[in-house]
Amino acid sequence: MRKNKKINLLVLFILLAGNIFAQEKTYKKITVDDLWKNWTFWTNSVYGIRSMNDGIHYTVSDRAGNIIEYDYKTGEITDTVFNAVKAGISPEDYEFSKDETKILLQTNYRPIYRRSFTAEYFVYDTKTGKLTPVSDNGKQQIASFSPDSKNIAFIRKNNIYVKNLETKEETQITFDGKHNKIINGIPDWVYEEEFEFNKAYEWSPDGKKLAYIKFDESKVKMFGMTMFAGSNPELIKNKLYPECRKFKYPKAGEDNSEVSVHIYDMNTGKTINADIGEEKDIYIPRIRMTKDNNTLAIFRLNRLQNKFELLFADMNTGKSKVIYTETNKYYIDETDFDKLQFLEDGEHFVMTSERNGYKHLYLHDINGKQIAQITKGENEVTDFYGYDEKNKIFYYRAFDGSPINTAVFKTDSKGKKAVKLSEKTGTNRAEFSKNFKYFINFYSDSETPNIVTLHNSKGKKIRTLVENSGIKKLAEEYGGVNKKFFKFKTSKNIELNAWMITPPDFDENKKYPVIITQYSGPGSQQVVNRWSFGWDNLLAGEGIIVMCVDPRGTGGRGEEFKKQTYLQLGKYETEDLIEAAKWLKKQNYVDPDKTGIWGWSYGGFMTSLCMTKGADYFSTGIAVAPVTNWRYYDNIYTERFMRTPEENPDGYDNNSPINFANKLKGNFLLIHGLGDDNVHFQNSAEFSEALVQANKQFEEFFYTNRNHGIYGGNTRYHLYTMMLNFWKKHLLN
Repeated sequence: MRKNKKINLLVLFILLAGNIFAQEKTYKKITVDDLWKNWTFWTNSVYGIRSMNDGIHYTVSDRAGNIIEYDYKTGEITDTVFNAVKAGISPEDYEFSKDETKILLQTNYRPIYRRSFTAEYFVYDTKTGKLTPVSDNGKQQIASFSPDSKNIAFIRKNNIYVKNLETKEETQITFDGKHNKIINGIPDWVYEEEFEFNKAYEWSPDGKKLAYIKFDESKVKMFGMTMFAGSNPELIKNKLYPECRKFKYPKAGEDNSEVSVHIYDMNTGKTINADIGEEKDIYIPRIRMTKDNNTLAIFRLNRLQNKFELLFADMNTGKSKVIYTETNKYYIDETDFDKLQFLEDGEHFVMTSERNGYKHLYLHDINGKQIAQITKGENEVTDFYGYDEKNKIFYYRAFDGSPINTAVFKTDSKGKKAVKLSEKTGTNRAEFSKNFKYFINFYSDSETPNIVTLHNSKGKKIRTLVENSGIKKLAEEYGGVNKKFFKFKTSKNIELNAWMITPPDFDENKKYPVIITQYSGPGSQQVVNRWSFGWDNLLAGEGIIVMCVDPRGTGGRGEEFKKQTYLQLGKYETEDLIEAAKWLKKQNYVDPDKTGIWGWSYGGFMTSLCMTKGADYFSTGIAVAPVTNWRYYDNIYTERFMRTPEENPDGYDNNSPINFANKLKGNFLLIHGLGDDNVHFQNSAEFSEALVQANKQFEEFFYTNRNHGIYGGNTRYHLYTMMLNFWKKHLLN
């Protein structure tokens, strides 16, 4: 009996020890090296997808720059359309001519601002295999084929040129282009940034005319940035005297470029002006060709951005008429512009609008009359893929029962038979073939890295193109994602969407510091069911809970939720983030004295407000490239939500962190790039001075020559190492 008792005790000890060891399972720790040097968690995808005209083949570009043609149905490679090694160049992007006999290859990409760049373009003849440069007279911008495949238009030094591919003749179309004064065919800085486009010219469908926007920046005030030699000696030739870079930047309430629209005739060489009205203080955020060779569509928007008009201009005379008008008591959402499509029948167009409180698809006849509301309900449309004329079906992407999920849908012309085509719940987006017979779906959710699949028009999966199962297994070695979505109600009974990432060894009986990560900008969404494994998981691995909240003013929940921050950016968002901090402090597993918050750009603005106006609720904060007073930011974005400082001075001043610097209590780190052309360093410099004069101790760090993205060389590695050390110092000690 004693012997058996000893054996039983030994077995019990082994079982207990096994349980203890199981409970103390260790995971690998994510490092900054994993994120910004080794790219440990990088996921694969499919890049450069182009559907061929037949709708049964598509091309993609590989890492070497080769362009490979595949069969949609079989997945087999049918051709190597362009061999980069053989040609001796590795293109970064490409475009087929309409007849697919030529390919326009983009190389030597050099960014200017967010969407603008210079490049060298080459034309590759798919029949002869001949490769020729578009121009030998200097780098180009935004080159494109004419629809008849005979010409290529491009911009050089603010002027428009056309290269005839048959005669090889290069014709200059405009001659008044001048830096910081006149721009032809490409947008100025503020249009590029806030109306989100980089090409301001359009070919007529027959290729015989070229319409373009001219920007006269003469009255726009100049902004200067000091640039240093830094780590790139070629950037600044004279190290002793840094260079002052000057460019036109219209701040809130200031003058914009005066815009005009022109039409060039390829046959006569003459240019006429299109009538855009007498009012000069307006925006022309797009021009688009209709299906009629003689009709140009001009988008006109008033300065307040609450009245949108669609004009049709005669390409022969320049005369125009308004065929559609939409007004809004807040503002017109600029993301609607790219979704407007003219249908192939030449009799209709489709657009998205928030006219009924949620963003949906609408069908209009060519005279502007609404024919039908195609989609309805709270599942707002986020993308319009196109209309299948043969089968009379609309394809689009919309929210899927919740603003955290998106799915790919199709519906009939009356919007009565909506069918979900994507299979899985999470984040889905699609690339359709030209005849809508197939689509390639890009999917992920919080637990699943990117999966790329091919489907037919009924949604049936044909095969998987890319799967990142290895990344998912790798993430599990580092403790897994551990992200949970939830909702909570504020003291004002407002329900907010959120997610939380807990440490891999989370114990609800312990108390953890928390960091709230957020962006919070108008119409944005951060609480989304998609794959993301990196910085937040690194922090969780250090023993910190990471929470994200979408406050009032963010997207996915209808117009009233999104636009209630109108005229007072920062007010309600700060209130909601404070409510999130209050909610956290009530949780038994949260250390109430260690609540951090951080964000970049608009998120930096919100962090700065929370660390000042909300100083009683946040102990530590990091603001990266923040706006600190909307008077310093550009007029298109700012006035869209705030109107001008003259009209709304209290809205600007009552939510400027600069005006509340004396309230700072906690540990605060302020970071900015000295070469930020978007949110100027001026914002952090003025906030820094206000904090100093308020006798507030804080930390700040500025990156030489770095723009709003703060990247290049070792920069991101340094930035995230510094932020990690700051969190460790103030939340883990």
